[in-house]
Amino acid sequence: MVVLVAAAGLALTSCQSAPKNSVSVPSGKSASLLAMEQVAIAAHKCWIASKDPAFKQYQMANELNSFSGTPRFLLVPAKHYGGKPLLVVQARGNSSRVEAFGPLMTDPLGARIGSDIARWQAGNPACAATA
Repeated sequence: MVVLVAAAGLALTSCQSAPKNSVSVPSGKSASLLAMEQVAIAAHKCWIASKDPAFKQYQMANELNSFSGTPRFLLVPAKHYGGKPLLVVQARGNSSRVEAFGPLMTDPLGARIGSDIARWQAGNPACAATA
């Protein structure tokens, strides 16, 4: 009888929903992919879709679905999509740390790119830093 009551109690607790304050993490996505999705969406919205003049001569090549564990996106010349990437923005493995490198990072635009990426990685999707 005691075993039956204990089993019934266990069955009832397993049917209860999770507490409302629990944080759920999307399954199947690495920390690097989650970080890169956030940054890539903001970069596309702020640099490309907004037709920002500073980025007019570039287009974005999205490579988030990488099987190498390194989701990334590239900025390439707008008139030469297959050309050498001028900017690589990526995260590796299970790290949420986003890194950016390439010729554009040594260009005057590099400081803006770095601050935009840092802001987006921190969770602020705004297109421009606020004073």
